[in-house]
Amino acid sequence: MVIRRVLAPRIDFGALRRELGLPEGFPAEAQREADAAAAAPPRPAADRTDVPFVTVDPAGSRDLDQAMHLARRPGKGYRVSYAIADVAAHVRPGGALEEETWRRGQTVYLPDGTVPLHPETLSEGAASLLPDVDRAAVLWTIDLDADGGTVGVTLERALVRSRAKLDYVGVQAAAEAGRLPDAIALLPEIGALLTARGLRRGAINLPLPEQDVEADGDGWRLVLRGPVPMEEHNAQISLLTGMAAADIMLAGGIGLLRTMPAPKPEAVARLRAAAAPLGVHWPDGAGPGEVIAGLDPSQPRAAAFVDQAAELMRGAAYTAFDGAPPEQREHGGVAAAYAHVTAPLRRLADRYATEVCLALHEGRAVPDWARAALPRLPEAMATTDRTASAATRGAIELAEAVLLEHRVGETFDAAVLDVDAAPDGKARPGRRPGGTVALDEPPVRARCLGELPLGERVRVRLVTADPATRAVAFELA
Repeated sequence: MVIRRVLAPRIDFGALRRELGLPEGFPAEAQREADAAAAAPPRPAADRTDVPFVTVDPAGSRDLDQAMHLARRPGKGYRVSYAIADVAAHVRPGGALEEETWRRGQTVYLPDGTVPLHPETLSEGAASLLPDVDRAAVLWTIDLDADGGTVGVTLERALVRSRAKLDYVGVQAAAEAGRLPDAIALLPEIGALLTARGLRRGAINLPLPEQDVEADGDGWRLVLRGPVPMEEHNAQISLLTGMAAADIMLAGGIGLLRTMPAPKPEAVARLRAAAAPLGVHWPDGAGPGEVIAGLDPSQPRAAAFVDQAAELMRGAAYTAFDGAPPEQREHGGVAAAYAHVTAPLRRLADRYATEVCLALHEGRAVPDWARAALPRLPEAMATTDRTASAATRGAIELAEAVLLEHRVGETFDAAVLDVDAAPDGKARPGRRPGGTVALDEPPVRARCLGELPLGERVRVRLVTADPATRAVAFELA
C-alpha cells in the first residue's frame, strides 16, 4: 500500500452540496419513523449470536453493513458466514422513510460529512453491525469446496453479534505479522482462491489508487492510497455473495442484477496493442484480467496500462426482470451474473434485491412492495450513481484547485496516464494534443496539454488552478 498526503487549507464544500442538490436533513416524519424503529429494533427468531463475527471497514466507518466469520468445513472446503444488516426490517414499506430513501438512492460521501441514505439513528446506530450489540441481519451461509467453488447456499433472518470492528490497515498489518483474528484467519486463503477462480472466468479488477480528501485539524489532507491485499480479499467475499444472490434470482425468474457488457473485442485489441509500447508482457492465451493482476500499478507504465484498461469497463447498469431472464444477465468485470445485496445501509437497491432472495430461498411469494419496486430501481440508481460520482470527483477537484491555487507557473514531476485519442486509437483532428497526468507530489491527477508520451515520466507546468470552477490544468514543460 502506498499512502501520500499533502496538506490543504480550509475548504468550504457547501457550494458543491448546493450545486448537486444534496439534502441537509431528513423530513420530520421520516426521522420519526427511523427513531421509532431504532427504539424497538427487530429480533429475528433465529439466534446466531454464538457465531463470533467481526466487521472489516475503513477505520472511521460506523455504517457497518457486513460482518464475517470464516471456518473450515469438516473434511475439505470452507464455510463463509456473511451477515448483512437487515435494513428492510427497520423501514416500513409505504412510509415516509422509504419515500425519502428513494429520493436519496445511496449514501453520498463528502469530506465534511456524509449525506446518508438513512438517518444516523439507523445507519450508524440500531441497524449498523456495531460490535458487542445484538443486531438483526440477513445471514448468508455459503459453503465452498477446497478450490473455492460454491457447493451450497442458505440465507435467513437472524440475530447476530459482532465481536470486533476491524479496519483494513490494521487487518493488513495483522496478516503480515501472522496474527489475524480467528474469525478471518482464512481470509487470505479464501480470497486468493476466489480471485484465481475469477481470473480463470475472465474477471477484471482494476487496482486503481484511490484519491481522497480527509480532515486534518483546521485544514484538509489530499490522500492517495493504493489498495491493500486484505481489502481485495474482503471484496471477494462480497462478490461471492453477490453471485450467489444473482443465481437465486435467475433461478426464481425475478430480481435485480448488476450488469455490464463483456469487453468488446476491439477494445481488448487496442489494450493489447498498448501493452508492448508500455513494457507490459501479455502471455499467449491470457485474458486482460490476468495481465492486469500481474502488474504493479505504482509504476508509471503499469499505471498507464491500467488506466487504458478502464475502457473495458463500460456500461454498468441495474437490470430488473420479472419472468424471462434478461438478455444481458452478466457483469463483464465479474465474468458472471452478479447482484448488489451486501450494502443496504448505503445503497437502496440492496434492500429490495435481498428481500427477493429471501422470498425465493424460502419458497414464498416475493412481497408486493419489493416486486413493485424492481422496475423503478434501475433509473433511480443510475440517477444517484451520477450524483455520488459527481460529489466524489467534485470534492477532489476542489481540493486540488485550492491546494495549487498559488503555485501557477511552477513545474512538477508527473507520469502520463492517458493521451487523447479517438475511439479508433488515432489522434483527434482539430484538437490540441494532450492527456492526463498524475503528479508525484502533491498527489494530483489532471489534464495536461502537449505531445505526451504514454506511460513515461515528464515535467509539467501548472497553468490553471481555479477553486471557483474547480479547474486544474498543466502543460508539458
